[in-house]
Parts: sequence; structure tokens; C-alpha cells
Amino acid sequence: MSVEYDDAVDAEEVEADQNLIQLVTFSIGEEEFGVNILQVQEIIRTMEITNVPRAPEFVEGVINLRGKVIPIVDMRSRFGLESKEHDKYTRIIVVEIGMIIVGFVVDSVSEVLRIPASSVQPPPPVVAGMDSDYIDGVGKLEDRLLILLDLDSLIDNEEMEALGAV
Repeated sequence: MSVEYDDAVDAEEVEADQNLIQLVTFSIGEEEFGVNILQVQEIIRTMEITNVPRAPEFVEGVINLRGKVIPIVDMRSRFGLESKEHDKYTRIIVVEIGMIIVGFVVDSVSEVLRIPASSVQPPPPVVAGMDSDYIDGVGKLEDRLLILLDLDSLIDNEEMEALGAV
């Protein structure tokens, strides 16, 4: 009995592995979002956030993370949602955007997920307006949809300057 080895199938499997996107998934309100794991430096529990006078509306304040002062963006405020008290599930996702380290407060972090790039669709035209340039796409998972965020577009240049000043 001989077993044939199919090189074509093996090459397809290797190529499929290389087309996986690794994401950190989190919740804000009732929605689930994902960001590319390569942009995430770390995920931390909430800590005391110091308010900064005259900071942009979406900036909750700053934290001292191992000697670095990091501006903290309230994602609920950023997305126009009602604010919510931090609880045991609230996390800060620390990312680098441009040359600035920023923390994003989210309701909870779900998991690190690998999805095929082919399962990501561009945002529907109804969603793809001026206010949603930060939506990179929509990942279709077996049981749910995942909104993929483009962190570089989430905060515009003017806001980045304001964050740098904080």
C-alpha cells in the first residue's frame, strides 16, 4: 500500500497559515472589537488615573506606568457611548500610535485570536462614513462579527498633537 504525498495541499496549508491575522479582542458596550496584536504593547488592569485640566474630551487623564506618563483615552467617550464606572473587568490596552504611547480604556479584554485574512471584509458602505475611518474591516467569525480598528486612524493628527501635549 502506498501513500501519495500531495505537495499542492501542503503548500496551501503553509500559505493559509501565513495569512492569519492575530488580534487582541475586547468589548466596549455591547460590541466586540479587535486590534492587530503587533500594535499592542501590554494590557493592564485599571489604576489611578490623574485628571489633566483642559485635556481633550476623550482623554480620561494620565497614568504613571513604570516611570512613563501615558495619556489614557476613554474608548466609550471616543465612540460617543455613555460613560461607565470601571469594574473588575475594565482594562487599559497600551499601544504605540506614531511615536506616542497611549492607553485605551476598554470594558473588558476577551482573548487573543487568530483569524484568516480572508474572513475580513471591508466595512459596509453605510458604516464607512467620515466618522468611521478608524474601522479597518469586519471579521466574520463562526458565531459573531468582530469590528477591526485601525488605531492609526482612530486619533487624527490634531488630536495626536493634543495627546503629545498631555
